[in-house]
Amino acid sequence: MKLIKLDAIDSTNDFLKDLAHNQSLENFTVVTARSQTKGRGQHGAKWHTEEGKNLITSILIKETLHNIEGVFQLNIAVALGITEALKKIKIPSVCIKWPNDIMAENRKIAGILIENSIKGNSQIESIVGIGLNINQVNFENLPKAASLKSITNTDYDTLEILESIVNEIQGKIKLITQNQTDRLWTEYDQNLFKKGIPTAFEDENGNKFMGIIQGVTKIGKLAVLLEDDSVKEYGIKEIRLLF
Repeated sequence: MKLIKLDAIDSTNDFLKDLAHNQSLENFTVVTARSQTKGRGQHGAKWHTEEGKNLITSILIKETLHNIEGVFQLNIAVALGITEALKKIKIPSVCIKWPNDIMAENRKIAGILIENSIKGNSQIESIVGIGLNINQVNFENLPKAASLKSITNTDYDTLEILESIVNEIQGKIKLITQNQTDRLWTEYDQNLFKKGIPTAFEDENGNKFMGIIQGVTKIGKLAVLLEDDSVKEYGIKEIRLLF
């Protein structure tokens, strides 16, 4: 992989997006920074991080997707790549909270933001932003957040973890390019947070209810078994899992 290291940046996603727009970059070009002033997650949520203690990175992925229907497959490949890398260093109870938060011991340790653009040849070019809490231990006012160190009491080499994550993502991407996406879906299903367990949810109108996650549809909707025994599918902005 081609690695670009930065000290401080407003957003690694924006930096890599601009770079890819102005020059030809090789697939899996990676940008990483010690600190980020405008990090963001799903729905514009802020991603706060202490300088030099966490993984702040963006990865250019191209020559993989050829239609918009495959976008969620990329989401799955990235999430699984991260979970596999973390399992290899013995992080306990790693799983994926729909659609793509990474959890360990019921706390959030990483978030993913994927931004896609369609090029002139109908190819889809993706900027994959990853924020992974590694050595930060202070999460004031964030009771659901954790880091690798806060869970294991071990210091980690951020760049070593980055290299492992990129290698694992590349392996998962191959399953897409080789039309073996059924394997991806099976692995994603096996790693899905709270699947099959009665769980509290909140809908877009603030209504709270109980349900049981059944799985995720091919277009990325969450299928939930409701108390009246019906199964309803929800989009990313339509439901929030409470835990």
